[in-house]
Amino acid sequence: MPKILIVGGGYAGFYTAFTLQKHLRSGEAEVTLVDPLPYMTYQPFLPEVAAGNIEPRHVIVPLRRHLKKTNIVTGRVTGVNHAAKTATIQPSAGDAYTVDYDQIVLAAGSVSRTFPIPGVADEAIGMKSIEEAVAVRDRLIDNFAKAANLPAGPQRDRLLTVTVVGGGFAGIETFAELRSLASSLLKDYPNLTIADTHFHLIEAMGRIMPEVSLETSQWVLKNLAEREATVHLDTQLQSAEGGVIQLSTGQTFESDLIVWTAGVMANPVVRSTDLPIEERGRIRTRADLRVTTEDGAIVDGAWAAGDNSAVPDLTGGGVGGMCVPNAQHAVRQAKRLSKNLVAVLRGEEPVDYVHKNLGAVAGLGIGHGVFQSGKISVKGFLAWGMHRGYHGLAMPMWERKLRVFGDWFLQLIVGRDVASISARETPRDYFAAYASRPAAAPAAAKAPAKAAAKPAAKKAPAAAKATATKAAAKPAAKAAAKPAAKPAAKKAPVAAKATATKAAAKPAAKKAAPKASAK
Repeated sequence: MPKILIVGGGYAGFYTAFTLQKHLRSGEAEVTLVDPLPYMTYQPFLPEVAAGNIEPRHVIVPLRRHLKKTNIVTGRVTGVNHAAKTATIQPSAGDAYTVDYDQIVLAAGSVSRTFPIPGVADEAIGMKSIEEAVAVRDRLIDNFAKAANLPAGPQRDRLLTVTVVGGGFAGIETFAELRSLASSLLKDYPNLTIADTHFHLIEAMGRIMPEVSLETSQWVLKNLAEREATVHLDTQLQSAEGGVIQLSTGQTFESDLIVWTAGVMANPVVRSTDLPIEERGRIRTRADLRVTTEDGAIVDGAWAAGDNSAVPDLTGGGVGGMCVPNAQHAVRQAKRLSKNLVAVLRGEEPVDYVHKNLGAVAGLGIGHGVFQSGKISVKGFLAWGMHRGYHGLAMPMWERKLRVFGDWFLQLIVGRDVASISARETPRDYFAAYASRPAAAPAAAKAPAKAAAKPAAKKAPAAAKATATKAAAKPAAKAAAKPAAKPAAKKAPVAAKATATKAAAKPAAKKAAPKASAK
């Protein structure tokens, strides 16, 4: 039975496995999917999670629940030797091992692309995972609670300053949704006003959202300005050390929440393979989604889709002739790849991937949005509704769609959820603070007593010596000898010697000596 190995469980990986389940006959192939996470994340909803509009768990799809005919391995593929058709897997628990395969699908997606800017790696939070979105949400909510207890000043300003780096779709949606969340939070903090909050978006280019027309882009800028959010165009971030933002324009301010959305790059796992990679670090791929060499030769048994692949855009609309790395393409590429793979297994010819972009839609906070498809553009409340409708239906699996629509319905009735559970990062702290601990070991308790006994024992000889000296120095030793005799009793030979010396030296010591020796 042919073995199919899928590397990655994001859009492309999940939909590849899901579609294979539907098209493969029983016993036709064995499918294994490897991903570090046990779920697939619907990334277009991450800004809404960060804004408290959607419950975090509702935008992730458990792999095992929906890929029951696929072997799921929670772990990382650390190397691929396609010449030998083997892959090395490091599971989340246990030792690494090697598996063999007949067909491999590279669908590992992308990761945040950063630059060596001081402070970014230490201070910023990305927006590529559900964990990051939740962290951003909780940080902003917690900062409002802290700021409400402080007088106006630099410390409060820092807590209420949000900085987003990157003016693409992900950056603008995140920025606008957080601005919307802040406006909602102000209702619960009467001592704070919108003027106390400071929102900055930094974009190196001269415009935002290159996926839409310039006119639509300018409308978004105006909308954000009306909501007292600042966008810095033609500006680069030079440093973020210690939360101090330094811009190329010379402006400096402090920010406690820094979100990085300035681009992505192919998952580094592709560099641990012997498959051909193009100049941007993506797997070279034909239009039919088979991997190809630089001279156009097909690499037998290798496929790629999604953000980690360079797929030709046959419609001519892609940048540099390639499909734009987004969810819309990843999902559709995965479905075509699965059908092509099944066709190849059955000796049939694969079909090229051709997909005309349906347009771009973005949510900019409750009641605000934009939609662009060709020359058609929609802005405001209607576009916001289109954004929710499109992505709500695009969410994989009906049980997930219902959860998301349920969240939106509840929000209309009772408002957005602004509860922070920041203690999730240190769940044991509260328990440990009041937990009873066992008493100290008995051996440790006896040690001080022994140590105290030693100094007392050492003092006994010294006391006897002092008594003998006094008796020899004064004729009236009779009175002094009596109290000194008791502590010196343990060393009788020494006391007797001292008495004999006294008797030889002075006649008056005759009466004292018998008493001392008797005792």
